[in-house]
Order: sequence, then C-alpha cells, then structure tokens
Amino acid sequence: MTQLPVNLALNPRLNRWVSIDSPDFITIRTGKVELGQGAVTAIAAIAAKELGVELERILMQPADTDVSPDEGYTAGSFSVEHGGSAMRWACAQVRALFEERAQTVLGAGEIVVQAGIFTQATRNEGVSYWDMAADVDLDRSSADLPPPHMQGGTIDMGALQRLDLGHKLTGAAFIHDMALPDMHYGRVLRPAHPNDQLTSFDRDKVAGLPGVVAVVVDGSFMGVVARRDEQALHAIAVAARTAQRQRTAELPETSDTHAWIATLTPRSTTFLSDDGPEPVAHQRHHAAYSRPFIAHASIGPSCAVATWKDGHVTVWSHSQGIHPLRGALARALRIERDQVRVIHAQGSGCYGHNGADDVALDAALLARAAQLPVMCLWTRADELSWSPFGAAMRVELDGALDADGNVVEWKHAVWSPPHLARPGFGDGVNLLAAQQLDPPHPPGPPNEAPRPYGGGDRNAVPLYRLGKRSITHHLLPQGPLRSSALRSLGAHCNVFAIESFMDELAALAGIDPVEFRLRHLDEPRAAAVIRAAAKLSNWDPTDQGGEGVGRGIGFSRYKNHGAYYAAVATVEVTDVVTIKDVYGALDAGEIIHRDGTLNQVEGGVIQAASWTLKEQVSWTRDGFAVRAWDDYPILKFSEIPHIHTEIIERPGETALGAGECAAGPVAAAIGNAIAHALGVRARDMPLTFDRLEAAINSL
Repeated sequence: MTQLPVNLALNPRLNRWVSIDSPDFITIRTGKVELGQGAVTAIAAIAAKELGVELERILMQPADTDVSPDEGYTAGSFSVEHGGSAMRWACAQVRALFEERAQTVLGAGEIVVQAGIFTQATRNEGVSYWDMAADVDLDRSSADLPPPHMQGGTIDMGALQRLDLGHKLTGAAFIHDMALPDMHYGRVLRPAHPNDQLTSFDRDKVAGLPGVVAVVVDGSFMGVVARRDEQALHAIAVAARTAQRQRTAELPETSDTHAWIATLTPRSTTFLSDDGPEPVAHQRHHAAYSRPFIAHASIGPSCAVATWKDGHVTVWSHSQGIHPLRGALARALRIERDQVRVIHAQGSGCYGHNGADDVALDAALLARAAQLPVMCLWTRADELSWSPFGAAMRVELDGALDADGNVVEWKHAVWSPPHLARPGFGDGVNLLAAQQLDPPHPPGPPNEAPRPYGGGDRNAVPLYRLGKRSITHHLLPQGPLRSSALRSLGAHCNVFAIESFMDELAALAGIDPVEFRLRHLDEPRAAAVIRAAAKLSNWDPTDQGGEGVGRGIGFSRYKNHGAYYAAVATVEVTDVVTIKDVYGALDAGEIIHRDGTLNQVEGGVIQAASWTLKEQVSWTRDGFAVRAWDDYPILKFSEIPHIHTEIIERPGETALGAGECAAGPVAAAIGNAIAHALGVRARDMPLTFDRLEAAINSL
C-alpha cells in the first residue's frame, strides 16, 4: 500500500486542501503559515503546477482552524518538505479526478490540462475546472484514491512576486493593521523580573483614567482595555507605579552560561555509544563551547486580536501553530476546543516560539472581560523580556587522533534547558498568562522532540566517520529565563562546537581543514557541498592566516536528514570583527523556487552572523538586562557580508527546506576564520572583541 505524505495522511479529505468556490479561482488551503519566508508562495506554486493552472488563478486562504488542514507548526524547515509534498499529492489527485470527468465529457483519448482547461489532441473544444466543479466531489479521502502521477520539478515563476509582498509594500499587511468594528485596545502589566508576582495596585485610580473601559485582574494577571492604545499604555504605566510585587526566587548571581548551567541537575541520556576496543590514541584534545540565551528580537512586537460571541472566541494570531494554539487556549480559558477559532494573520518574523502565542491568550482574556473586540499589543520591553528565548547551551567535546591524523574517538556532551515549550507540545499549558491565573495552569515539564529532530541534541551527531563515538544529552529544567524554540534549535551551538573542534583536531594533525573533513566523510552529497564551497571561495590550503585576516569553513546536514550546507567565511579583525564574505554551497534536493531558496539561505547566513558575533540575553539582580534595542545589538545593514551561494540542484530528489541549514555552519565558519586570523580561539558565543582580547591575553 502506498504511503501518503505525512501531513496528507493526517488530513486526508481533499476538500480540506482544495475547493472551487468561484468562477475565477481555485481555493487552496494550507496549514503552513506565512512568516516572511515565502513558503505560502512556494506551496501555491506547487498547487498551480500540479493542477495545471496559472498561479494567478490560485487563491490562498489564510490558515484557519475552522477550515484549513492541521499541519501542526510552521517550523523546522518543513513547509515545503512536508507541507509542499502533501499539497502536491492532494492537487495531483484532484487533477486526476477532473481528468476522469473530462474523459466522460470529451470522450476517449489522452487528456491534457493547460491553464485550467482539459483538452484532447483530436478535438478543438475543451472543458475547465470551473465547468466541471459541480460534477466532481472533492469531499473524499485521499487514502481511498490511487497514487497520482505528479508533475514535480522546479517551478519557473518568472517575474511573479511573492504573494505576500504586494500588501507588505503598500501597507495593511500585518495583524497590527487590523481594525474590527468597535475594536478597543488592551495592554498587560508585566514586571521587569521574571520571578516577580503582582500582589496589588491602585485599581480605582487606573479604572478612573480617561478611555479605560475595563481593568482585568485574575490571580497575578493584570491588564486594561481602553478606547485608544495610548490610553491603555498610560493606564499600564500608572498601574506599574503603584504596583506591589512578591519575588518568588532570585536569579543566579552570574549570567555566565558555564556557571549557572553547572548548578542545575539534568536528565541525562547517552543515546549513541559505539562498542568496541579502546582506540590507540596518538593525541587527545578537549574543548568546551557555549552560547547564551538569545532573543527572537522581532522588529514588530507581538500582537493579537480577539472577539467573543455566544461563549465562542475568535483569535487572530501570528502564531506558527494555529491548531496547537487553539487547544492551549481552550485549556487556559477552560472551554471546549470547538469554542475556539484561530485565524492566522501575518506579523513580523519570529523563526520560532516568540510572544505571538502568549499575546493571543492576553487578548482573549481581555476581550472576554470587556465583552468587546480587543487588540492586545506588547511593548518592546515585553517582547525582549517575556518572549521565550533560544536556549543557552554548553557543549563539551573530547577527541583522539591516531598517528596518521585520523579521528579514532569522539565524545560529545551537550547541556541545555528546553528548546521546545510551545503551546500544544507535551503536557501543561505553555502560555505565559496561564501560569498567572487563579488557579494557575502549570507549564509542561521539560521535554524534547524525538531524534533525529531533537532539541538541544539536534545535530549533536556528526556525519563524519569518527571511530568510537559517544553522544550524551543533558536535558536541564527551565533555566533562569524561559526558553523555547528558536530557529535551528540546538543545531546552532552543536554544529558550531563540532566544526570548531574539527578545525582544532585538523591543526593538531597538521592537515588542511577541508582535506581533514573530506577524509572523514563517506557521504557523497556532504563531500560535494564542502568541495563546492571551498572552490567558490578559492580556498588555499597553504594560507597560514594571521595579521587579523583569516578564513574558515563550517559544514552540516541540518538535522542529519535535511539540507546539506557548507560555508567559508572570510574575516578581518581589528577592534571589531568584520565578516567580509560568506561563500556557501547548498544541496536542498529538488529546488521548487530558486529565488526563494536563495532568500532563505542568505537570510539564514545573516541571522547566524548576528547571533555568533553580537547577540546575548543576560540579567542582573534587578531582573531582565535586555529591555530595549540599546541593550540588544543585532547585525546592521552596513555589517552584512557579501554572500555568494552555489546551489547544487538534485532534480527528482526530495525537496528540503533551506531556512535553517546555515545557522551552525556559518557560526563555525566565522569562529574558525577568527581563529585563523588571530591564532587564538574564543569558544563562547557571541565572539565579541572583549572575548577575543581575553583569549589573546590568556596565552
């Protein structure tokens, strides 16, 4: 029996994916959402090609829990790989059903479809989807139909723009632009310390302020609803000045990753351990690497709109997972799941679990209390303090070389708090306000996705042939700050550590880093991207570096089953680190949309550079140390390197997502380039000048 694509198997009714509701368009519904990555355009193009219609005739509906397939989260670079493959199969089956009907209308003979019209070579007339829509029943299960013949292949989108860009370039594209009739504005009071709980405030004074229509208190949750947003903001400021709080716990004395991680008790699992005799080691090496908590730092703060009617709530949210959010909202609000509807509306980029889900509950609570449509917005301080962070990590590596410079032993240990605390993942209610209500909904316990996806252990297993191996994951409880999914999860730090360590071992063996990697690889596609990146960068094995100028390489296959990517970075180190160029080679299987693939990989390069050189979230005795952009520098436009990317196309291979594959390799390439430039290595991200200076002074 042919196995359906996983997302189609979970949502087998064809009319959940495709319907013909007008004489001009074919309506397509996907559970994947647009986050600025262009995925919805790629999925629309897949649908158009499989159906045999122009892209202009495809009408993409916003993801909506009432009508769209449940495809879980838009995450993990799976939009095209999983969502696209399900859409391709479903649309090919729909086309086959219409071909069958066209055969009945037109008579025997080979049927072809072009621009939505089915014809035969022997007849001049044709019949369209719209002509036959009333006669073809799409309310049937994909599992009951034979496997379809699919068109497949790279899609030539010509000069067509992404479907989301028109509104973004002309305004009114985002959830922040929504305006419902009689919509009011809500704001929520949150402290500057993660362990402070509200005990009292001057409620009468806040309620009497101009424009305030509701003051909402439930447990330690407090918010206001006002006619105008500036009135709501003013009311929250007045409440903050009169607020009394109780501190439930202090933060660690230091935000140094190595120090506070050492104080937590992990749940440890050694999930790969090769048996066999002890290797004969000629040289041994040990190193430890880390990254701090990092923020989503979305340019636009999180926002949601909610309205109640007859005990049912509709929430507009820029969540990555509207169906999981629906279930979490139902539990938090103590109502049934079918009383909640979540509709996706675009927000600013997030690349993981930011505040979008939390503010959705905020909006629902405020709207229920006020019995009015409410838009709830977070402040910049809220966004940089209370949005879940990418987890801090520590990685220790031990390796051994034989007399010929081959790796004969490899031990990898990673410590990390959870990377997956999304709503709907595991037990509990992972929404911020849910934990403040009376009675509270506790969050779920620390958990991780099964390997090879993983969380903190994502990409902890190298693709290299490394002799006797041991990989251990030390899953920590939630740390001083709340952590959850951020782009690439543990792969960013694990690959940074692995690829840095490979360079260190290569130096011990006296072997060029590119040659060292290739001699430890058996995977042809992995070797191909390394060779391609080296060639693109004019890699010179004799280049000794130094004098502040260097180059370095990094490689991985994302999640060990996704896209292959290798990067060579060139840097110049003065009183700052300047990335001059990043030369990358990508193998993402069959390319659906070349320009979109390039956009994704280049965006990943820029984000990885920013994380690796600049970004870190810390705290003080008084609480969050990052409350404004001045506290959290990110890569500037003027600091973006020249990015050169070669795509190795693999027609007929599975299409793989490209958005997250650059994070680890680029981080490692930068770290290795800095070590090549200075002759010393900093192993704790971000690789700031202060840390490089400390490494130099420690010699």
